[in-house]
Amino acid sequence: MQLLRMRRATTVGVALAATAVLAAACSSSTTTAPSSGGGGSTSGNLSGTLNGSGSTFQLTFQETAISSFKSVQPGMTVNYGGGGSGKGRTDLSSGVVQFAGSDSPIPSDEQSNFSGKTVLYFPVVIGPITLSYNLSSLSKPLQLSAPVIANIFQGKITNWDNSAIAADNPGVKLPSEPIAIAVRSDSSGTTANFSLFLEQATTAWTLGSSSTIKWPGTARAGNGNGGVASIVKSTPGSIGYVDYSDAKGAGLTYASIKNKDGNYIAPSVQSATAAADGATIAPDLTFHAVWAPGPQAYPITYQSWDLVFEKQSSSNTAKMLQAYIGYLLGPGQQLLPQLNYAPLPASLDEKAKAQLSKITG
Repeated sequence: MQLLRMRRATTVGVALAATAVLAAACSSSTTTAPSSGGGGSTSGNLSGTLNGSGSTFQLTFQETAISSFKSVQPGMTVNYGGGGSGKGRTDLSSGVVQFAGSDSPIPSDEQSNFSGKTVLYFPVVIGPITLSYNLSSLSKPLQLSAPVIANIFQGKITNWDNSAIAADNPGVKLPSEPIAIAVRSDSSGTTANFSLFLEQATTAWTLGSSSTIKWPGTARAGNGNGGVASIVKSTPGSIGYVDYSDAKGAGLTYASIKNKDGNYIAPSVQSATAAADGATIAPDLTFHAVWAPGPQAYPITYQSWDLVFEKQSSSNTAKMLQAYIGYLLGPGQQLLPQLNYAPLPASLDEKAKAQLSKITG
């Protein structure tokens, strides 16, 4: 609870600063939504409420963007609750929300929930998944390779002084204490992308790739990225997968990860951007940035979309979605680095803006 209060306080401070930074851009047209860049521009005052839920990876960005968006469309109310990517997709398919934050495309076993309706994918943010750990005695940050990470999270490597960890960290004195792994308890896009990285990067991984994984019985599970961060922070000897923004906010220490080019790379906005630049984008704007090539690419970089139905219940709802998502893809991208997220590559951002006009009422 204390971590959540700290995080929300930080979010409010950043939101106020972001509003000031964007004030000049917004003051010239406080009644006009940001241009979509390729269609879907919405002008005039809008009134109504949009509800969203899902990805906790997006949570800080959404909270900050919602605060800043008020200066563009003061008559609109936008709400966003976390709960994990799986909850967001469930809420969207059942009509509880108008948009869902999801860090992975809709899985095949969920497709039927959407009753054949067309879902549009709007990528809004990119960022690293850290391997955060709680070891106070190390002389320098850990280095970890995919096979070692796989065997830690499968429960096959159980102590920090294991020879495989030592091989990744020559000259570092490792403690003999046991390893406690921290994982997600909810259906999570972070889990899906972390496990996808392991599936692609090493044959040692045997647990598959999904939003939920059957972890070893000794794993400690937390709800949302914040929940895993809290476990790592409070548990000596622990390691968990936590998105970069939450890890930074919680003051965690994280490892450098061996990438596809054989280099140990620390998670950062810059190394996430390097990974995203190498991603292959599908026509529906789905992609994944894990295990991307590039000497400076961070190998556990993931992405998050806002999912909306192409056909909305009213033209007003369609216009509000165009306005808000257009804001996330426009001025909202300027907020990302200060929140420890990476902006979209320019070419992808333009493709996302271009499909705003597909949202119809």
